[in-house]
Amino acid sequence: MKLGLVVMTYDWLETPDDLGATFGSIARTAEQAGFDSLWTVDHLFAPYPSVDGPTHEAYTSLAYLAAHTSRVKLGVMVTDVMFRFPSVLVKQVTTLDVLTRGRAWLGIGAGWFDREHLGMGIPFPPARERLDRLEETILLARQMWSGCEAPFRGRYYQLEETLNSPPSISKPHPPIMIGGQGEQRTLRLVAQYADACNFFMSGPPTVEEKLEVLQRHCSEVGRDYDDIERTVAIPMEVERDGSGVDDTLELLAEYARLGVQTVMSWVANLQELWPLEIIGERIIPAAARM
Repeated sequence: MKLGLVVMTYDWLETPDDLGATFGSIARTAEQAGFDSLWTVDHLFAPYPSVDGPTHEAYTSLAYLAAHTSRVKLGVMVTDVMFRFPSVLVKQVTTLDVLTRGRAWLGIGAGWFDREHLGMGIPFPPARERLDRLEETILLARQMWSGCEAPFRGRYYQLEETLNSPPSISKPHPPIMIGGQGEQRTLRLVAQYADACNFFMSGPPTVEEKLEVLQRHCSEVGRDYDDIERTVAIPMEVERDGSGVDDTLELLAEYARLGVQTVMSWVANLQELWPLEIIGERIIPAAARM
């Protein structure tokens, strides 16, 4: 099992001036500790703990993390399909992939936080349309990453040329992770198109149910279930004296038993860095054996 680190909130900032130095220290410490990946979240208003809390644009933040690391994979958990025109999003991910020599992921989902859409003047159509746009965005991304320059004629997006130069370093393309757990549509999109799924804040019983649904979808569409990386995103808290480590390892073992291969964690007090170091010393090596 691998561990990723998600920078979920910025409420640890004392002043905006602290962001750059602290953010860079978090990235470097996480990489040294052995985290496999680093993730930002895609919000324009902070969804928690309070909507007026500090939050930062995901891909700008991710590029900053990239400059402070050399090994970890990099992604957004998960890109809101409504925030960016799809072809521009593909260029953003491709650019990150080229600059980092193949470390970029495309994490994407249908979006859910209506207040930030309405507050920022971004359309928030019904869930069915958002899911339709999600599928169309993935199809467009795959075409742009395939080297095909033909027109793209979708219901929502029409492109005269799908030129994407330079191409991505990752082959055949940066991995695609779809976040969400809707059984009828989202998990079917995972089965059809994704390299990974992600279940956010879902305990083992829920994950077990969702993975069974995903297996059924894979069987129906003729996809090998084992080709899809199974990931969950959960909070993680450890103390200086090591308390919390054993409980965390028990939970990770339960997820591993279900077939989860990567756990994305948002870590309490990560700005103090020592929690990341404890996880690197006590949890990451044990998880790698699961």
